[in-house]
This record gives sequence, structure tokens and C-alpha cells, in this order.
Amino acid sequence: MSETQTYTIGDKTFVLNKDKAEAAFAAKKVINGRQTMYFNILPLKYQWAYNLYKNMKANHWEPEDIPMQKDCEQWRSEEITDIERWIIKMGVGYFSAAEGIVGDNILHVVREAVTAPELKLVLGRHAHEENIHADSLVYMISSLGLNPHECESMFDDIETIEKKNAFVTKTSWDLRGDLDLTLLENKKLLARNMFVFGQCMEGTQFYGLFGMILSLYRQNKFPGIGQMFRYTLRDESNHIELLRNLLMDLVEENPEIWTEDFRAELRELMKEAVGLEKDFIRDCLPVNAVGLSADEFTQYIDYIADRRLEGVGLEPLSPGAKNPFPWLAEMMDIQKEQNFFEGRVTEYQKASALTAVHDDEL
Repeated sequence: MSETQTYTIGDKTFVLNKDKAEAAFAAKKVINGRQTMYFNILPLKYQWAYNLYKNMKANHWEPEDIPMQKDCEQWRSEEITDIERWIIKMGVGYFSAAEGIVGDNILHVVREAVTAPELKLVLGRHAHEENIHADSLVYMISSLGLNPHECESMFDDIETIEKKNAFVTKTSWDLRGDLDLTLLENKKLLARNMFVFGQCMEGTQFYGLFGMILSLYRQNKFPGIGQMFRYTLRDESNHIELLRNLLMDLVEENPEIWTEDFRAELRELMKEAVGLEKDFIRDCLPVNAVGLSADEFTQYIDYIADRRLEGVGLEPLSPGAKNPFPWLAEMMDIQKEQNFFEGRVTEYQKASALTAVHDDEL
């Protein structure tokens, strides 16, 4: 017999079916869960997703709030070298569209596939942050007076960028349309997509240029652009964790995905992603200059990639790889990325949500 809870208010009686409510909660899943027209996130089953959503919302920032006067002065001055301008152009050119590729995949693939409302909630925030990042690139381009058509042409004319884009978009187009996610092959397609976008693209292939631009920022060059990339990287660390948790929950609920062959396939995908990123790094930094070395950045990518693999329970590709940029760990805090800023740096958050990052958390 079903357990019920009865409420009598005045001359009206309301009967709530507890068993039915508990069954609905139990039917919440990453995919193939309870279908409903109601976007009711309660009761929460995936608490981590709601916590991450709150953290992401608290970190909200707007590009126009960051001054670009010093960047514009430096861009027009002779104190900036050609290689430094090239790094900025590559950064602006690549990310101006790459952020849109990620946002589109989150909205039209991953968010469409998941069924638990709290997962849709945090993925919606993820997509919103990609819009902010794309907007920040527009702000950088317009502030520096760059030709937007030149930035756009980088996607078609620079082979290493085109190859990086093809690597991620092929895993996105395979999932467009009404797929039957009860089939094992389609579950694997979705798991592969989460891994490629979360751990390979945002988690690894973004980090070469992030490191270069933050290297210039550390030298007091392009402070506005550097600050926007710091905020972007803080957001990206949450995106990496979001898709990592989502992948792990998907596998836990569908353990038939996680075969030895599939795990080997994911490692091969990361290996491909690393190779593409190393080629791209050499295009971004064709000569060693301003204290930057392409060889050190390729070593850095090996280090980052192994952290991503280990984060999802896979064996590293380059065991023992070291971080050649210890100062970047202070900015990025690779092992605990939510605490990206040092304790003495004020995080950009709305005043009502402003919280201090304590030294003992780093």
C-alpha cells in the first residue's frame, strides 16, 4: 500500500503520495531518466551539479568592466615585439570561435541528451559562460582595432587551427539529431563527446595559449587581456570539472560503456589532442622569444594532459611529466582548479557572493 501524507487546510484536504515522489527521484538519471515537461530540480540527486552551478554563478564577470586602455597603448607602441603581437592575434583568433564551438556543443548535444533537470541547469550556465567568453573576444578585437575578418580567416587558413577544430567538431556532429541513447554505441558516442570537449579541448588544448598570454601578463604586458583570460580560465576549470563529473556519473550508471577497449580509445584521443596542440603551439611561438620556449610549452601540455587522464581514472601518457612553469600553478592551481586565484587576489564576484580564498585552500 502506498504511503501518503495528508494535509487539511480549512475545508480542503490534500493527499500527497510519498512513494510516487520517491519513485520519481529514483528515476532521475544522467540519460534515459524520467521524462517530464516540468523543470523541477528538487529534490536534488546530483548535488555536485547544483553546487557547481552556484559557484559558477558567483564568479560572473563582464568584459566591459575590465579596462583596456593600457593594452591599447602597448599595442600601438614600439615596446611590443612582433612575436608578442602574434601571440595575441592567435589567442584572439582561435578563441573567438573556439568558445562558440564549445557552447554550441553544450547546448545542442550534451544538454539535449541529459535528463536530470539539475544537470540541465548547470549545463545552461556553462553555455552562458561560453557566450561571455566569446563576447570578451569581441571586446578585445574592437578595443585593439583588429580586423575581425583577419581573425575569422585564421580558422580557414591556419592548418593547425583547422585540424584542432575538426578533431572536436566530428565528435559533436555524430550526436546531432534524435539518437536512441539506450543503445550502447550511442552511449559511447556521448561519453566520448564529454571526454573530448571537457578533458581534451577545454582541459588541454586551451592551455597552450592560456599559458603564453598569462606569461605576457606576468611581464606586465596586456593587463586587460591577461585579466580576461584569467577569468576565462577560472571558468574553464569549472567546465572541466563539470564534464568530468558528468562522464563519471554516466559511466557509473552505464558501466557497460567502460570497457578496456573504450578506455584505450579515450587515451588515444587524448594522444591525438596533445599532438595537435603541440603543432599549434609551434605556430603560436615559431621562435623562442620574450622568455618563452615552444619546447617548454609542449612539455607543459604533456603535464596537463596527464592530469586530465588521471582525473577520469585513465593511465597517463607521459608518466612523471613535470610542470616547467611553476609560477603558472599559482595562477591556475592545476590540482585544485576551483581555487585558481592566490589567496591575496580578490576574485571577481558579485558583491553579495564575494568570498575569500584562504591560503590553506590552495
